[in-house]
Amino acid sequence: MAFFFEVLVTGLMVGIMYSLVALGFALIFKASEVFNMAQGAMSLFAALALYGFLEQYLQLPLWLALLCTVAAMIIWAYAIVFVVLKPLVNRPPLMLFMATFGVAYLMEGIGQSIYGTQAKGLNLGIPDESYEVAGIFISSFDLFFALLAAVLVAGLVWFFQKTRNGRALRAVSDDHEAALSVGIPLLKAWTLTWIIAGVVATVAGVAWGTRMGVQFSLTYIALKSLPVLIIGGIDSIPGVIIAGLIVGAGENLGEVFLGHYVGGGIQTFFPYLLALLVLYFKPYGLFGKEIIERV
Repeated sequence: MAFFFEVLVTGLMVGIMYSLVALGFALIFKASEVFNMAQGAMSLFAALALYGFLEQYLQLPLWLALLCTVAAMIIWAYAIVFVVLKPLVNRPPLMLFMATFGVAYLMEGIGQSIYGTQAKGLNLGIPDESYEVAGIFISSFDLFFALLAAVLVAGLVWFFQKTRNGRALRAVSDDHEAALSVGIPLLKAWTLTWIIAGVVATVAGVAWGTRMGVQFSLTYIALKSLPVLIIGGIDSIPGVIIAGLIVGAGENLGEVFLGHYVGGGIQTFFPYLLALLVLYFKPYGLFGKEIIERV
């Protein structure tokens, strides 16, 4: 039983890291109804930028390198909104969706030009040790990023519930036309949302880059986060967090306890199988808002 809970806890912590990537998708979709396929590239670029500031080029102190990385992601957010999205306002959603593909390939290309294509180690000085808690061994690395993710989510909840800008973003996500009618500027809301998504991408990129190394395959973490979005509901931030925990725990338990019956590889297909089941019974996700249109 102790081993079962150890596997479960490890899966939950990996699930939180999935939720970080999926959270960027949900934030942008809620505010602008744009499905941002550049979220994985944003996480990769944040990890590359931190590596450049910390080790490859400037060799800054960690705190200053993190600030410079966040500043770089904020600049990217402004550029995406005003250069790419602003000219496409009131265009079909498919055009905005395809534009984010272009942004993703642009960020990957710039990253390869500046940093090269080789995998890089990112060392933040976080010890990767195991602590025993009630007979369960927990990695200090996983625990650190799980706590960081929890603080980030709590901060976002406070921002959306208690601040004026947060309430404005919620109004925009509920009804764009109504928000515009009461004087909430749509472009400002988009910009703020992309900045928040850039900060979230920074945390996700640093977490995955430290765990797996900074490599261009990090962009595929976004594909692993798509089932999390489907399960939780693409417009539900709490749903995305809960779905990430479900996916992380489910794939880890399935791989450990059922993998030898099917030859392994459960972690590869489990999230997508679970997403298909949820779509069959709950097309809008477990916590998504159902859209009813009367014709």
